[in-house]
Amino acid sequence: MLNLEQRFKRHKLAFLPSPIHQLPRLSEELGVEVWAKRDDISSGLAYGGNKVRKLEWLLPDAIAQGCDTLVSIGGVQSNHTRQVAAVAAAAGMKCKLVQETWAPWKDEIYDKVGNILLSRIMGAETLLEGEGYSTAEKETWKRALDAVRSEGGRPYGIPAGASDHRLGGLGYANFADEVARQEKELGVFFDIVIVATCTGSTQAGMVVGFKAQEKERRVIGIDTSAIPDMTRTAVTKIARNTADLVELGKPINDEDVIIDERFMGTAYGIPDEVTLAGIQTAARLEGMLTDPVYEGKSVAGLIGMAQAGEFDKGSKVLYAHLGGSPALDAYHSAFK
Repeated sequence: MLNLEQRFKRHKLAFLPSPIHQLPRLSEELGVEVWAKRDDISSGLAYGGNKVRKLEWLLPDAIAQGCDTLVSIGGVQSNHTRQVAAVAAAAGMKCKLVQETWAPWKDEIYDKVGNILLSRIMGAETLLEGEGYSTAEKETWKRALDAVRSEGGRPYGIPAGASDHRLGGLGYANFADEVARQEKELGVFFDIVIVATCTGSTQAGMVVGFKAQEKERRVIGIDTSAIPDMTRTAVTKIARNTADLVELGKPINDEDVIIDERFMGTAYGIPDEVTLAGIQTAARLEGMLTDPVYEGKSVAGLIGMAQAGEFDKGSKVLYAHLGGSPALDAYHSAFK
C-alpha cells in the first residue's frame, strides 16, 4: 500500500471510494465472474469520470501556485476537458479549453452536444482549433497558455488526460490502495483488471499502485488510440516517473505494461462494429452505459477475451469503468 494521502496534498472532489459491484448477467453470458468499479458514477461534478480522480491531486498544486485559470486540451468530445471545466467551476477558477479535431467523425451536431456542451454550460471557453490525436505537447495548447498570460491571468497547464504531468499518475496509484481495501471488505481478489488506455496515466497509476502490493495481478490496458506504440510509450514513461515520485522501490519493467490492441478500431474516436456490439451488450444485460471512444472499446475487449477463453477458470475480473457516457449523444447516428 502506498498511503499517498499521507504524503501528497489532495483536494477531495469525487465521492470515493467508488462502488464495486458484480455484473451477474454479463458474468453468466461470458462464463467468467465480472465485477465493475464505477468511477463513472463517483462524482457530483458534471457526470464525473476518471479525470476527476486525477485532478484531485493537481488542483492543490494549481492553488499553491496562485493560478486563476485551468488550461487544458482534448478532442471535441473530450471527457477530460469537461471534467477540467467542472473542477474549475467548483474551485472558482476560470477555464480555457482547446478542443482539437481528434476523431474523424462526421456529424453536424458533433461539436454542439455531449461533453463540449457541458463544458460551455459550466462557463469554460472552448477553442475549436487544431487536429490529430497525439500525446505530444501541442502548439494550440501553448498558445492558449500564452493567451491567458497576455490577458493578465495566471494559467495552470493540464495536459491531455491530465497524464503527462508530474502528478498525473497519483490518482490511479491511489485507486489501487482503494481497490485493496474494498477487496478486504468484500472478501474477493481480482486477478485481472481491464481498463481503457490512451493518454496513459490511468493505466500507469494502476501499474504502480498494484505493484506496491503483495499479491500480483494483471492490469490489461485496452488501447483506444489506434496508435498502440504511442500508448505503450506514454504508459511506460508515466509509470516509471510515478514510481520514482512515490518512491516505489521496485522497477517498472516492460512486461508490467500490458496493452491489447485488438479492440482499438480503425482510429481514435471511431467505434467499429465490435465496439458498438460491446456497448449494446453491457447496456442490454446490465443497464451500464459505455461510450464509443473509450469504454465501449474496453468493454468490447473484456467481452472478446472472455469469449475467447483467455481468462483462467475461477478468475475474478474487475472492469474499471472510467465514465464517458455524455459523449453518446454526439454519436447518435452510430446506433441507427
